[in-house]
Amino acid sequence: MNTEEGAELFVKVCGLSTPESVRTAAEAGADAVGFVLTRSPREVTPAQARELLTHVPAGLPAVGVFRHELAADAAARAREAGLDWVQLHGDRTPADVRTVHDAGLKLIRAVTMAAAPEAFADWGEELLLIDAAVPGSGEAWDYASVRARGLGGRSWLLAGGLDPANVAGAAAQAGAWGVDVSSGVESSRGVKDLAKIRDFVAAAKSLAAKP
Repeated sequence: MNTEEGAELFVKVCGLSTPESVRTAAEAGADAVGFVLTRSPREVTPAQARELLTHVPAGLPAVGVFRHELAADAAARAREAGLDWVQLHGDRTPADVRTVHDAGLKLIRAVTMAAAPEAFADWGEELLLIDAAVPGSGEAWDYASVRARGLGGRSWLLAGGLDPANVAGAAAQAGAWGVDVSSGVESSRGVKDLAKIRDFVAAAKSLAAKP
């Protein structure tokens, strides 16, 4: 992952559930793909995720996304799916980070803008993901407000309400290192639009990441 000045914005496309969407994201230049392994319209089983993983190019991070599961259970389920990365939402602790790392996995820890200030501290996760105060709404929010969190040179992803039309502006307002999208590249809930995936990655890559 390149955090040098002028580097391209890191782009993760999440909630993928078909071989076509996985291949499209990879071919468009996404830096990571995500499979939802928790209750969701986008949920896939570990077996389905393992099959989808066969369409992910070597070296492209594939992330298992979890909501309120115990960290140990999430790690075990990700292992079952053949994944090396876990993304944890919900109320978490530094012990959860250690649990994921002890399982030999890398971690994206998701927080919302409504979280307590200490949740934005560096707990040792590989990436922090910052979502809207009310995640899952798919609506745009005050992206510039993230700057008040003082994330400095850390590697973190902006999420929530992003789509091909607003991603470049939102990332610039927030000073984001990378972005994460799911509903913003769908034709209907849980159904990915391949053209929107391509357009989103292209729009995001038009903006250089902050150093």
